[in-house]
Amino acid sequence: MKAKEWISDLRVYEPGKPIEEVARELGFDDIASIVKVASNENELGPSPMAIEAMQESIAQMHRYPDGGAFYLKRKLADKLDIDPEHLLFGCGSNELIVFLCHVFLGQGTNLVMGATAFAVYFLAAAMYQGEVVRVPMPEHTHDLDAMLAAITPATRLVVICNPNNPTGTMVSQAAIDRFVEQLPDHVVAVFDEAYIEVMPEDRKPDVLKYIRAGKENVIVLRTFSKAYGLAGLRIGYAIGHPELIGLLNKVRQPFNVSGMAQAAAMAALDDVAHLVETRAMVFEGLAFFERELPRLGITTVPSVANFILVKTGNGRAVFQALQKRKVIVRPMDPYGLPDHIRITIGTPEQNQTVLDALKEVMA
Repeated sequence: MKAKEWISDLRVYEPGKPIEEVARELGFDDIASIVKVASNENELGPSPMAIEAMQESIAQMHRYPDGGAFYLKRKLADKLDIDPEHLLFGCGSNELIVFLCHVFLGQGTNLVMGATAFAVYFLAAAMYQGEVVRVPMPEHTHDLDAMLAAITPATRLVVICNPNNPTGTMVSQAAIDRFVEQLPDHVVAVFDEAYIEVMPEDRKPDVLKYIRAGKENVIVLRTFSKAYGLAGLRIGYAIGHPELIGLLNKVRQPFNVSGMAQAAAMAALDDVAHLVETRAMVFEGLAFFERELPRLGITTVPSVANFILVKTGNGRAVFQALQKRKVIVRPMDPYGLPDHIRITIGTPEQNQTVLDALKEVMA
């Protein structure tokens, strides 16, 4: 067996540990008592309307799904005030990241990203032998001027995660406008907006205006995994110029989004009440942790997403100690933040359980 030599050097993404795995490792019998706040999932679960749509779709699971997501594409296009040709769906937004790297990267090219931004961009670039240029993030926030300065003739993609995972920070509309105005034509700007639906309405930037205006080298990635609570179905989408969407579609495998995922996503778009409840839970939870954690001597990074980055000292040790107390968080050493953990905002009861466990560990 002889694989390509560079494949052996690829890193593997470290996901948040599933509840079942932690239960097996630590010998817990009562899985329901474990609180998982590691993967930025919606702790309210899927929309009731989405659950009903999933149940109704079961009888059709012997059929291949609609490869072009015809009805979902039109429903979402109406909601976003764009044309259906601006949309492409993927198996989560992660697959769309891989499409972008497949189309644009190779030996002698590079991707520019924040030093502490979503790790999948680094891993996907490596899959296609593209170099990654990591730009420092003062105060855990993208520095768009520095990212522009890092662009070279070899740059093909520049990635702005807004809000950023794992820091929860954002860049403003004014900063985005200056950035896009100066963006070279040979570079595609990728705005990863996986958490935009949980942001306060008055702080949401508008990147879609560039796509509506015909900007060819700007693309937005979003997902149904976070605010809509459909992480287990794996469905995300890209919004961009039809020519750019067409390039990505050329490397898409047929039937990459299941019929059940499409049905659930269509129903979730209609359930405005569930989205409002989700936002309320997130805002309340952020306020809770930003108030209570400093009382334990724990520094927090102000967040506009459904998670919060906190400085605990030796994050891996804190992560392991919390697991023994049936709380799963995310250690941040893979992101170069070994003294931090990331906590997903949960229900009030879950948040209190996390706080009580942290009190024991930090003591």
